[in-house]
Amino acid sequence: DLLVGIRGGKFTARLIVDLKDLDELKVLKEDDQGITIGAAVTLNEITAFEPILKNIPILAQGARSVGSYSIRNRGTLAGNICNASPAADTAAPLYCIGASVIIAGAEDRRAVPVEEFFTGPGQKALKKGELVYSVLVPKPYPQGKGVYIKASRTGSVDLATVGVAVQKWDDQVKIAVGAVAPTPVRALAVEEAVNKKGVRDWAEAAKLVRENISPITDLRGSQDYRIHISEVLVRRGLEQTMGV
Repeated sequence: DLLVGIRGGKFTARLIVDLKDLDELKVLKEDDQGITIGAAVTLNEITAFEPILKNIPILAQGARSVGSYSIRNRGTLAGNICNASPAADTAAPLYCIGASVIIAGAEDRRAVPVEEFFTGPGQKALKKGELVYSVLVPKPYPQGKGVYIKASRTGSVDLATVGVAVQKWDDQVKIAVGAVAPTPVRALAVEEAVNKKGVRDWAEAAKLVRENISPITDLRGSQDYRIHISEVLVRRGLEQTMGV
């Protein structure tokens, strides 16, 4: 995205530094804290890492939804979120599994919850002189099924018109939606209906997603279409994770 932006005149740069060969950014491991994904770890590496497939497969689903295989061979999780697109396929899954972004500066490192990392379209919580060092998915992991479902114009390689992540945590659920607001958003109204009010009519619960989204009309879909598809995908996600 950076090089495309430079060629298109969106960005200017006197110097570009390639960080992909720094060993400390290529760390992909599981330890007592959870799963650490270094900034240079590719999306294809994520989709093949057994602890992710076993414990948080929803993230592998999101990573697998980004572009084509060749793009995922070069693209990284850090790159996907640093682009700060509200349609980023990995963002909604990260929202649902409690991930934090580890940011490194000249003096120290800090952890930012992924929901606070996105601040607007193309905007993120990075200060001058900082970079994303890694992403941490902490223990305990979700106990339950998770799904990421995407609707797009031209199939899986296209940007999401709407992307929905639904993750079951025991008898609770977390839901996040992408491409329907300036940043990815949690469907808190749906979560409250399911988790606190005991609503089990998934179609009725899914309608409440309207309270948390504010989609625009663009070349990928109209506002009304995005609202409709958000409801459809949330319902499907609830059916697949919580049971029909």
